[in-house]
Amino acid sequence: MIISLALLAALCYGTATLWVWRTPGAPDERWAVVVALMLHTAALGLLLLRPDGLAIGWTEALALFAWQSSVLLFVFSLRQSPLRQLGLGVYPVAGAFVLIAALWPSTATAVEGDWTVRVHILLSLLSAGLLTLAAMQATLLAAQEQWLHQHQAPALMRKLPPVLTMERLLFQLVSVGFILLSAALLSGLWFLDDWLAQHLAHKTVLSITAWVIFGGLLWGRWQFGLRGRVATRWTLAGYAVLILAYFGSKLVLELMLGAHWTVD
Repeated sequence: MIISLALLAALCYGTATLWVWRTPGAPDERWAVVVALMLHTAALGLLLLRPDGLAIGWTEALALFAWQSSVLLFVFSLRQSPLRQLGLGVYPVAGAFVLIAALWPSTATAVEGDWTVRVHILLSLLSAGLLTLAAMQATLLAAQEQWLHQHQAPALMRKLPPVLTMERLLFQLVSVGFILLSAALLSGLWFLDDWLAQHLAHKTVLSITAWVIFGGLLWGRWQFGLRGRVATRWTLAGYAVLILAYFGSKLVLELMLGAHWTVD
């Protein structure tokens, strides 16, 4: 059942990707994304919800992460149409990750904790999702600037809005993502008792490092009008550290050390 749902979701994501490439903003694209998200949600429900709580192993985390990135992209693109181009990267990845989770479910134990833990998880996912979109926007912006200097833009680049509009969207995504990341870090203090015993040391240090990088980027934009290649490099560097904080440390803990994060 889970594999069937995941396979259908991946097919719908693939269809949406083709529509984004051929005719951005077409109604068919939106319907394909909606159906893909519904199937993805159903598969996640079967994977994550257990009688004793919420279980999130590293494969389930990838599928959940991709799901909320797709949801955020779909919602944001309804108001900011240039963001639809990010679907060329987000939707295929979402389809691949939900298939991976369905084919290779992890053996993670259920997450325990009160409402503060759930709030922290939600804020962490939302911040990571928005910063994922920011990283993809930065990648498109860097490619766009490079092609403009070479005066030979491919079809995709010709469909993008002007560079200044792309930069404005980038900093909007980074700003909201930074606020949510700040809230996630603060909410994590509620249950951080012994970060070594809870296996949270590397995750915490790397998350704070990512927060500093994104904060420095926004401060540089405000103080010095930071833009262009410097802005895209800062964005991608902060995102790389953030992903390493979650998936890197989680992968090492579960697959190499046989341990899990705890919140007790």
